[in-house]
Amino acid sequence: MPIRIARPDELSALVQHSEQPERNAGTAAYLTDLLAKKCTRPEWCLVAEDEAGRLTAATALWTFPGNDVPMALVLLEARWDEPGLATGRALLAEAVALAGSLGARELEHVIDSPTQPPQFQAEPERRAELLRLAGFERARDGRRFRRHSGAELTSHDDRLNWHSLPSLGREPFIALLAEALPTSADAHLAAKVARHGARRAAESLFTDMEEFSYEPRWWEIGYAPDGTPAAISLPARNPSTAVIGLVAVSPACRGNGYATAVVARGTRLLVEAGAEEIRGDCDAANTAMIMAFERAGYENFADRQEFTRRLLAGAAPAP
Repeated sequence: MPIRIARPDELSALVQHSEQPERNAGTAAYLTDLLAKKCTRPEWCLVAEDEAGRLTAATALWTFPGNDVPMALVLLEARWDEPGLATGRALLAEAVALAGSLGARELEHVIDSPTQPPQFQAEPERRAELLRLAGFERARDGRRFRRHSGAELTSHDDRLNWHSLPSLGREPFIALLAEALPTSADAHLAAKVARHGARRAAESLFTDMEEFSYEPRWWEIGYAPDGTPAAISLPARNPSTAVIGLVAVSPACRGNGYATAVVARGTRLLVEAGAEEIRGDCDAANTAMIMAFERAGYENFADRQEFTRRLLAGAAPAP
């Protein structure tokens, strides 16, 4: 079954389902937006077709707007019988090779449930099986939270004294992250520390966050009453929505409700900047963050499995 770059006339929605017009329209709008923002490129959209020329599988590489190195896979579609899984595996092998040839060192994919726009990911268990067959490993069993405009803002926690990035510079943020990450309950962050060490993991995480859209004054460290750097707040915007990008609390200051204070602080800044919806993710095992989101007025609207595969950069796509 041939796997190739999608033709221009196929970029409207890649694989379409005649019985799912809502799904087709949502996928088309999402892909159009990704192309317009240069989160993907036409040459990053791969499809597989059957003997009759019908598209049966597809995926697209994704990155932050305008970047040249892909970071993730989106819009993964396949048939979920055994032949379909074989085609999906071949499609993912081609996508992985293409990403590696473009300089990617790691590729991510997420599965959200229940199924919802814009990716409409039916059959989550079969999707996870396909990813495992293609060499991906589950990096996090996550929970997704959101808050809509109009919800009452959590009151300000006056125990913390906040100072922003322009006045502090990067180093205090990285130092506090390096202190907090080794004992984080987040599996994805723990894996970064195991792979790179605390300092390099902190530097990498902060650099990754700088890819988001944000105002430098939004990024803050909250200092405890005794002057100890206690918590980091990094609210931001991704290409789709406002997010509570990163929350970290110093191990010495945990158990004081500071995570809730950080979520509330980031929420207030984003609302003041005009955000109508704010989202945040955390590990299912991170009960402190789950409680922080709930106390700050967020709802758990979905679960998210995150998968990663490490790549050998510079590999050429299959012929």
